[in-house]
Order: sequence, then structure tokens, then C-alpha cells
Amino acid sequence: MKAMFIDTPGQVSIKELPMPVPKKGEALLKVLYGGICGSDLGSYRGTFAYFSYPRTPGHEFSAEIIEIEPNDKGLEKGMIVTCNPYFNCTECYSCQRGLVNCCTTNQTMGVQREGAFAEYITMPIERIYDGKGLSPKTLALIEPFCISYHGVTRANVTKDDKVLIIGAGTIGVLAAVAAKALGADVTICDVAPKKLAYAQETFGIDHILLNDDPETFMDKVQEATGGNGFDVAIEAVGLPSTFQNCIDAAAFGGRVVLIGVGKQNLDFNFTLIQKKELNIFGSRNALKKDFLQLIDLVKEGKVDLDKIVTNTYKFDDAAAAFADFDKNAASMLKVIFEF
Repeated sequence: MKAMFIDTPGQVSIKELPMPVPKKGEALLKVLYGGICGSDLGSYRGTFAYFSYPRTPGHEFSAEIIEIEPNDKGLEKGMIVTCNPYFNCTECYSCQRGLVNCCTTNQTMGVQREGAFAEYITMPIERIYDGKGLSPKTLALIEPFCISYHGVTRANVTKDDKVLIIGAGTIGVLAAVAAKALGADVTICDVAPKKLAYAQETFGIDHILLNDDPETFMDKVQEATGGNGFDVAIEAVGLPSTFQNCIDAAAFGGRVVLIGVGKQNLDFNFTLIQKKELNIFGSRNALKKDFLQLIDLVKEGKVDLDKIVTNTYKFDDAAAAFADFDKNAASMLKVIFEF
């Protein structure tokens, strides 16, 4: 079979590998669609904190079950599914308390362990979720929606909140969609006008804020909130400057959520956290319940995830897909592979 590798920063190849053989408790899956995550792009660029080379990327995907043993999950050969790609140790303090998404030795597919961008993979049966008739393309988008949704729920967003999302990439846009689904008044912020326009026109996000000048950012925040700041500010970029934006833009007594991942250190006046009595939440991965809830939500027609896709490539064109995304990240949103 064929498998994709990021060999070194900027270098993607397709290699021949032996077919995987499922162990006891695993199923053999044929991958159908896979999405390039912002972390995959960061791995390609050499900027993602957790990636090591060479490695098969990919943790957003849908697949067909090819082989599976009898199980109590109702999963059968031929079903179209998606999967939970975060492998937890089951033994650390986090896992003992049920916080499996932030396992101290977490291994996410395509990051700390081999990913899904291959023609065939094996997966533990307990990590496979019935797609309930959703299309393979749509199912490949459930995982990034889970990341966004989990971040929004960390802040306990309600219909009374004014929410700022910084970052109009896939995770930021889907966080805005999730916040809107909970009834909040949502503003999405980015440096790329095209992405902001796409988010507002395609998903009906309430307001946009172009972050094109650090000197005027807070003026725009004050104007948007009547001088109060945002009840919730969610960072979905992974840069010190955008986390600082969230700290600055949050209202006194507000909530800040960090979803973005980066390598750079932050140097800022941390006393602002005390002065505003901010509640700051990290958000890592997602939980099984997030996957199951969102599969149902999309199945009910409440969110059209397919609108997030701006570009589709064949699996064999992986090198071109990553190169194009790297050069045109300001205008490309979700890039997916068709296997």
C-alpha cells in the first residue's frame, strides 16, 4: 500500500509500505478522506511543537471498515466511520480522573505516532465511531469540529456572551460556528480579509474584525463591545501576539481559551490576568462525547461542515497540496485529500 510521509520540513513523499495487520481488538480500515490540519501544515513548515521526522501525518479522516472482529459497538464490515486519534496511556493521573484528552503522555496520530494518511490503517475498535450515514467527506471534518467545540465548551459559552475568536482558519471558523450554535454573539478576527469574508458569508458569523494593525486592534475591540471587552476570547492561531490579543480583548472577569499550539515564548505583563481576574483555559484534543454529539448534530442538519472545504486534492498529489497550502494559507481554509 501507499503511505504519505513528511520526511523533513518542506519535503513530502509517497512511499510503499506493507499492508497493516490488525491485532486483537483492532479493525482494518481503508482510508477515504483526510484533512490537512493546521498542525500538519506546521509540521510541514517545521513550526509545530510536537512533531518528529520522518512521520506519516494525518488525524482528520474517514474510512471504510474492511475487517473487524465481533464487537459490542455495532460496528460491521463495510460501515463508513471516523475515529478518535488521541491515544492515552490509561495509567497517568489525568487518565485516572477521566481526563483522557490531556493524558500526560498523549500520542496523537500523525504527531507523536504514525498518522492516517495511508491507504490502509489499523485502529482499536473502541476508537471507531459509526458515521450514521454521513458522507465520507463530511465525516473527515468531524475531528476538527470536535477540537473547536471542545474549546468553546471549556469556556461554558452561553447565549448571553459576546465571543471573540482570533484566527479564521478551520479551527477558528468552526469555533465560531460552535459558539453561534450555542446562541452567542460571535466576532471572528484575522489578518486575512478573504478568510474573514468567507467565514461571514458562508457561515453567517455575526461580525468580523480585521487585525491588520496592532496599534488599532484595541480601538476596534472597544468599538465592537461598547468599551467593555469580550466575555470570551478564544485563541485559535498559536502565536504569542494572538494570545496577547485575547488577554487584552477579554472583559474584566472574562474567559480566555487557548486552542492554538506554537513553539514561541510569550513575554507580557501577566499582572493583567490578576487585574482583570481572568479565567484562562487550555483546550487540548477532544473527548468521545464530543465526537458522538457532533456526529448527531451534523446528521440533524444543524451544521453544514462541507462548506469549510475550499480545496480537494488526490492522495498522490500530497506534495503539491502541502506546497500550495503553505503558499496560500491566507486564502485556503480546509484542504482535504481524496484517497
